[in-house]
Amino acid sequence: MNQIQVSIVTPEMTTFDDRVDYVVVPMFDGEQGIYAGHAPLIGRLGPGVTGSQVRRFYVEGGFVQVAGDAVAVLTGRSMTPDQIDMSAARAALEEARAEPVHQAELAEFRNRKIAQASAQIRIAEKR
Repeated sequence: MNQIQVSIVTPEMTTFDDRVDYVVVPMFDGEQGIYAGHAPLIGRLGPGVTGSQVRRFYVEGGFVQVAGDAVAVLTGRSMTPDQIDMSAARAALEEARAEPVHQAELAEFRNRKIAQASAQIRIAEKR
């Protein structure tokens, strides 16, 4: 099977840069699987889990670019399951759920915080 080069880049550092068989990225409207030979793509990420069964990373939104057999994930934050503090993620989830919402903009912000905390919990539970 042909492999693809995957890089996960945050403003501070490159958290992953290696060749893999495939990658699944959390798009804002669902997941996208990418194998070698995938059509060029630029897309907006949502919070969630990037990777395969072997390596998983939490990414906090951002963008993905597929060009040739290279995938670049640009995100504000990337963590491995071992780097996630489960109790802090659960506390953040409960705090976000308890926030009152009086305007549509606040609801969107609250929902994003819920999605981020939920994604961290999902990946940490699969350690």
